Amino acid sequence: MSEEILINVTPQETRVAVVENGVLQEVHIERAGHRGIVGNIYKGKVARVLPGMQAAFVDIGLDRAAFLHASDVHPLPAMAEVNGNGNGNGDGAGTEVVTRHENRAPPPAIQTLLHEGQEIVVQVDKDPLGTKGARLTMQLTLPGRYLVHMPHNRHIGISQKITDENTRTRLRTFMQSMAGENEEGGFILRTLSEAATEDELEADIRYLRRTWQACRERIAMATAGLLIHEDLPLAMRAMRDLVRANVEKIRIDSRETFLKARDFAIHFIPEIAERVEYYPGERPIFDLYSVEDEIQKALAAKVLLKSGGYLVIDQTEAMTTIDVNTGAFVGRKNLEETLFKTNLEAAQTIARQLRLRNLGGMIIIDFIDMAEPEHRRQVLRTLERALARDRTKAYLTEMSPLGLVELTRKRTRESLEHVLCQPCPVCQGRGVVKTAQTVCYEIFREILREARQFGTEKYLVLASQPVIDMLLDEEASGLMKLQEFIGKSIQLKVEPLYMQEQYDVVLM
Repeated sequence: MSEEILINVTPQETRVAVVENGVLQEVHIERAGHRGIVGNIYKGKVARVLPGMQAAFVDIGLDRAAFLHASDVHPLPAMAEVNGNGNGNGDGAGTEVVTRHENRAPPPAIQTLLHEGQEIVVQVDKDPLGTKGARLTMQLTLPGRYLVHMPHNRHIGISQKITDENTRTRLRTFMQSMAGENEEGGFILRTLSEAATEDELEADIRYLRRTWQACRERIAMATAGLLIHEDLPLAMRAMRDLVRANVEKIRIDSRETFLKARDFAIHFIPEIAERVEYYPGERPIFDLYSVEDEIQKALAAKVLLKSGGYLVIDQTEAMTTIDVNTGAFVGRKNLEETLFKTNLEAAQTIARQLRLRNLGGMIIIDFIDMAEPEHRRQVLRTLERALARDRTKAYLTEMSPLGLVELTRKRTRESLEHVLCQPCPVCQGRGVVKTAQTVCYEIFREILREARQFGTEKYLVLASQPVIDMLLDEEASGLMKLQEFIGKSIQLKVEPLYMQEQYDVVLM
């Protein structure tokens, strides 16, 4: 499969699209006024220790204190293997899809590890999301092109996506030979290291060690709340993390960014330097590849399947639910075959939508019920294979008797919807508004409350056009009875700027 990476740059924002065989797979957006901070390293100060939560709040100079769990205070015991590339920034590391969580010993009590006022060096693992502050870790990682450096852990890990045993042995032997007794830290070999030469790996090692040495010097001088190390801007991160062997072109529509990207490639990724191209066309690069249309579709709740079926994706604070429906697809053989084919197509589409929309956290997929156990197994395996291409960690459960699949996907940055949209000012994010009739009855109750508490000559109701129309038409008799009951007149006035749920009862 051939891939192209498109980078659209404006003074306000940078957007990166990954297009595979002409189909948009991923979108990354970074705005100048609101850059993500995942991967940044700070010198922080412990503001509060919470034994009941086994966590601490740390001040790193942001508006809200960041969250540090006890399990992220010290490096975990060395693991035999590593899922995926082990990239700490979540911006391009491949991962394995697993069906269970690893069993780990519980960490020591947080009060034995940290105390209030203590200065510590931390790295942002998750951006602030909604009302939650950033998630931190003290297990620092510095990602390179082929390797991820772990300054506080001497472990050598290899991505599970490198399956050839001879290659794994070769890489492990080389890395052990490079780990001198006087050298700090360890490394995780990313999937891209499979095709790397020893010279390329050695260059990556030198770059990462120089980067960490610069961090150490800044740590020694910095006070609490200061930034120690900032991850690369989005365009450079895309060059580092998203470019693989099957990427044919990296097309950039900004000459300044193109020159920086080409220089970055020449110094750190010379094998792809020739693939970096400047796009000078008058037609916007995202329009040329229909990326803008795909982004608009990714903001819709309904996703159409080629067969005629469709998905309904509902993103909430607690979780994301995905419902699979047959829609207009009626099949040719029998009902079971129709449901099976719809679910197979849905499984592949769901994996793409998770990447495209950058959905994270708890995800519940409601597949259409199938009677055949073999069909259920094949649908789940199809979903696992599709998720295996995802660069973000995903954990999958077996399908329940009701056809439900529970899935968790690591959430490091805001979803596409949260980046581009905000809650509706009319419904406040509920997705529904009260009917005009409901608002009329609320107005009646409000007038009764006012009549019992205050003496006044008459009342003026300010409301939207649909509500006033209903008060003058369908609810006219109710309005008349209310006036007779309270013995006061009620005047109506349309307020053009009011939403349907807004109203005011003014005492005259």
